[in-house]
Amino acid sequence: MTSRIDWIDGQPVSSIYGDVFFSRDSGIAEKRHVFLGGNRLAERFAALRPDARFVVGETGFGTGLNFLAAWRLWDERAPAAARLHFVSVEKHPLSRAELGAALALWPELSRHAQSLLGQWDEMTAGWHRMRFAEGRVHLTLGVGEASDRLAEMDVPADAWFLDGFAPAKNPGMWSHAVLGEIARLSRDGTTFATYTAAGEVRRGLEAGGFSAEKVPGYGRKREMLRGVFHGSGAAAAPKPWFARPHVHSGGREAVVIGGGLAGCAAADSLATRGWRVTILDRHGAVASEASGNPQGVLYARLAAIDTPVRRLVLAGYQHALRRITEALPESDDTWRRTGVLQLAFDADERVRQAALAAADLPTGLLHAVSQDDASALAGIAMPSAGLYFRGGGWIHPPALCRALVDHPGIELRRGEATGLERTGSVWRVLGCDGELACASVVLIAAAHESRALAQTSHLPLRTISGQITALPATPESARLATVVSGEGYAAPARHGAHTIGATHRMRQASTDVRAADHAANLAILERLAPVLFNASGAARLDPASLAGRAGVRCTSPDTMPLVGPVADAAAFARVYAPLARDATLDLRAPAPWLPGLFVTTAHGSRGLVTTLLAAEILAALIEGEPPPVAVSLVAALYPSRFAIRDIVRGGRHGSR
Repeated sequence: MTSRIDWIDGQPVSSIYGDVFFSRDSGIAEKRHVFLGGNRLAERFAALRPDARFVVGETGFGTGLNFLAAWRLWDERAPAAARLHFVSVEKHPLSRAELGAALALWPELSRHAQSLLGQWDEMTAGWHRMRFAEGRVHLTLGVGEASDRLAEMDVPADAWFLDGFAPAKNPGMWSHAVLGEIARLSRDGTTFATYTAAGEVRRGLEAGGFSAEKVPGYGRKREMLRGVFHGSGAAAAPKPWFARPHVHSGGREAVVIGGGLAGCAAADSLATRGWRVTILDRHGAVASEASGNPQGVLYARLAAIDTPVRRLVLAGYQHALRRITEALPESDDTWRRTGVLQLAFDADERVRQAALAAADLPTGLLHAVSQDDASALAGIAMPSAGLYFRGGGWIHPPALCRALVDHPGIELRRGEATGLERTGSVWRVLGCDGELACASVVLIAAAHESRALAQTSHLPLRTISGQITALPATPESARLATVVSGEGYAAPARHGAHTIGATHRMRQASTDVRAADHAANLAILERLAPVLFNASGAARLDPASLAGRAGVRCTSPDTMPLVGPVADAAAFARVYAPLARDATLDLRAPAPWLPGLFVTTAHGSRGLVTTLLAAEILAALIEGEPPPVAVSLVAALYPSRFAIRDIVRGGRHGSR
C-alpha cells in the first residue's frame, strides 16, 4: 500500500492532503485543548450515571490520537461500569506500521496504543468494530467517504470531534453533505469542537442547528470553534418493519436459548456490557451440536460482486479474526492462523477469483497465488492456482464457545425450552417440568429448533444435514501447512487427524454418521488435492472404519442469517396487510415487536464468520448503541424481511 505519511522534521504529514496530523508544538496537548476541553469531556465523563453510555463521533480518525486521548480520559474520569462508544470515519486508514510509528511519539499513551495496534489490520471499505478494556470501550471505524459512512449510522453522538485536516486542503470533509449528517446524528445538547475557525464551517454548522462560538485555539492557532446542537436531529426513517425496537430500559438480565456459537457469542456481548446472562442448553454443555466439530475453517468466501451477503461475510470475517485473537490464545488444540487457500478448481471459480483479485481489497486480506506458490504455501503440491487468505485458519469451535462464556456474568444451565410466556415485563422460559428461567430479555439461538417456540414458529428456517470426516494423518499428509478449500476443505492435522468435509443433505436433520458420506468426503478430497489424497493413504481406507461427526446446519431462503427483534406474527400481518394491495404504500405504523425478544439463527456454514458480529448487532439493538455495521445491513438481517415479502406477494409462501 502507498504510504499515507511523510515524515518532515520528525512530524507526520499526510502525503495525500499535505497537512500535519497534529500540532508541531504538542499534539497531545492540542487534542486535549481542542477536542476534550472544547467538549467539556472531563466534567461530563465524571457526571455520568454508573451504567451510562457516551457516544463520541469523529470525522477523520488519522493516527487515532484523539481516540486514545479520549480513552485515557475515560479511564480517569468515567464510572467503572460506564461504556464509551467512539465512532469515527476515515477515507485513507494508515497501515499498522505507519500507525505505530506515529503513536510512538506519545509514550504516555503506549498502553492504549498497543491495545489499538493489536486489533489493527488492513481496513477494507465499510465498518469495523473493535473492543477494548473488557468491553468498556468500543471503537467503530467507518472506512470510506465520510458522507457515505455517516449516512449508514442511526445513533446520535453526545459529542463531535471535527478533525478532517484544514478545509482548504480537504474540502470534502467539511461539505454540506457531511455537516448535514453530523446534524442528523445529533440530539439536543450534543456538543462539537474543531480546531478550525473558518467561516464556511461555522455557517454550515449553524445552518444545521448548532450554535457556534469562537474561542482561543491552541499554540499558534489563534481561534477554534465549539458549540452545542439545539433541537433533535432528523433521524433516518427506515421502513417501520426495519426500525429499531425500543431501547431496553428494564432489568439487565437475559436468557439465551442455545449453547452453540450463536448463543455463546450473544451471551458474551451482553455480559461484557454488565448483563447477567443465563444460557439454557438441552445438553447442559456448550457446542454440543453443529458447533461441536473438531475443526472449523475461518475464511471468507466472497461473491465477485457487491451484495449484502458479501458485505456481511467480509465484515464478519474481519470482526471474527479480531475477536478470536482477543479471546483465545493460539495453540495446537484451540486454533491456528495457518492461512487458507481457496483453489480455482473449475472455470467458474477461476472467473470469480479473477474478479476478487482485481477488486479494491487489501492484499493483506487476500491475494492471488500461482499454482507453484499455492504448493509452497500448502507444503504439498496443489493442482491449481488460487486465492490466499493470510489471516484465516482452522479453529476448534468448542474451545471458542468455552472462552466466550468464561465470564462471571454468564451461567450455563441444562434445560430444553418448550415455551415462552410474558408476564408483565418478564419472559418466563418454560420446559416440560415448569419454569427454567426468567428475564426481561430473551435471545433465541437454537438453530432450526428455534421454530419449536410459538413466537418464532413462523420463521422460514431450512435444515441442511452435513458430515465431516476425521482422516488419520500420515507423516506425508502432516506436511499440509494451510487449510485448503474448494468444493470442500481439508485442514492441517489436529491431534493426529485432518478434518475434511463437508457433505450437504438439503432439508434433512439427521445426525447419523454414514459411511456413504465419508466416501463422498474422500471423493471431494481426491478432486480438491490429489497429492494430499494420496499422501494420506485415503484410497486404501474403508470409509466405514473412519471416525466423523454429523450435524444439522440451519439456513434461510436467502442464505442470510436471521438476526434481530421478533414480531408478533399475527399482528404484523394485520398491520401491514395493505401492502398486499399496493407495495408502494408509505406505511408508518410501528412494527409490533414482542418486547425484549430477539433471535440469532440461520448462520448456516458461515457460523464462525457471522455469529460474533451478529452478537454485537443484537447488543447494539438492545442497548441503543451505534451498530457495528451499516444500518442497511442490519435491516437485511431482520427476521421481518420474510414476513414483508410474503405480504407483498399476496400471502404466498414462495419465499420459503
